[in-house]
Formats: sequence, C-alpha cells, structure tokens
Amino acid sequence: MTSYMPNVISTGFDRQIDRVFEEALRAIGASDGSWVPACNVWEDDNGFYVQMALPGWEPKEIVLEVNNQMLTVKGQRSVDSESSEKHHLREIATGPFTRMFRLPTFVDADKASATHKHGLLAISFPKREEAKPREITIQGS
Repeated sequence: MTSYMPNVISTGFDRQIDRVFEEALRAIGASDGSWVPACNVWEDDNGFYVQMALPGWEPKEIVLEVNNQMLTVKGQRSVDSESSEKHHLREIATGPFTRMFRLPTFVDADKASATHKHGLLAISFPKREEAKPREITIQGS
C-alpha cells in the first residue's frame, strides 16, 4: 500500500529505489503479490486531482472509497492459473493493489467524480467555494 502525503516530495530516484526493492522481493518470492500503479496528483484553482495508470482495467475491477479525508483506490486482477503459457517476460502487473491519498481539507468530497478512459483513471475533487482564490476590491477613500 502506498500513501500520498502532500508535503513530501518524491523524486525519480526515490521511485527507482522503491521499484528495485519491490522487484527484488518479487524475485525471491517475498512479495505479497501487490503492486503500485503509477499516479499523478495535483491541484489547481478549482480542484484536487488524482490520475492513475490502469491500462486494460475495467471500471468494475476498481473500488474508490473516501473516509475521513482519505481516498482509497484498490483493485485486483488475477491471472488465468489454468493457462499453459510459459512467460519469458512478465511486466504487466496483476494481483491486488491499494493506493491511499490524504485529501486536503479544502475539497468537497461529496462532489467527487471519476472517469476511466484510455487506460487512465481520473478522479476529481472540486474545491469548496470558500477555498477558491478570489479577488478583493479595494475601496477608495
């Protein structure tokens, strides 16, 4: 399970180190079979957004939950165990995954929306009106 913490910057080097350790654990059979899909998380003046790469997944294989300002995205896809295929290379992940993201307090989780298109899951949380930037007029004397 991977969590997003808004004030922690993850570098490309950090992600590479995580990937090396996960691959090493998988190679010796110590991994629980879970994996981590690639994500983008950002905000703009209107909302907070999570984008997750899930090519080949169907929306019915993915579960989204919001509880106590935490977004949980999880899914599971299994491999046909009765197949006679002998893989020489297997980089397309299968099995369960879970990603958790702490949502900022300025989002309206009740108005969240999600789409799955071209292998990308996109989740949008609009900002509460009071959190959106606004211009203040200066009164003259």
